[in-house]
Amino acid sequence: MVFYRTDRLVIRNLASKDIPIIYDYRNNEVCARYQRGQVRKLKEIEDLVEEHKNDSITVNHNFMLAVALKDTDEMVGEIVVMPNDGCISLGYTFSYKHHRRGYAFEALLLLIEKLHASYPAWEFISFTEPENKASIALLEKLGYTHLCYSEDLNSEVYGKWVNDV
Repeated sequence: MVFYRTDRLVIRNLASKDIPIIYDYRNNEVCARYQRGQVRKLKEIEDLVEEHKNDSITVNHNFMLAVALKDTDEMVGEIVVMPNDGCISLGYTFSYKHHRRGYAFEALLLLIEKLHASYPAWEFISFTEPENKASIALLEKLGYTHLCYSEDLNSEVYGKWVNDV
């Protein structure tokens, strides 16, 4: 199911055809070096897609979405949304083949705006590795503010629409 469209992209459910693309970028050092806890084996990715292929956009459970090119439906990245007790945490990985084209910004900006419109009282949080300068720049461009460094998570914490730090 396609949830949202931009001029260049669609945000949709995962599909079996995405498996080789996810496998490729999750096993490429450019993408994988900053990702913790992501499955990388082919069978695990197949299971992940099967588990999330019918996800809906809700605050009742975590969900995972594919970002694909509007013209070809080629997947260029993924967004994971983890709602919990009034806070929406976002994670994302975009294929190294599509870096520096603005796709992550375009997709995340739309999704964040739609989620905020539906859940205006909810806070938004993202975590990133301290060395991941591209992700930090993206979060700042999206209007996130640096909140702190979490030693427990070894992550920089960024927030948007956060009431208390």
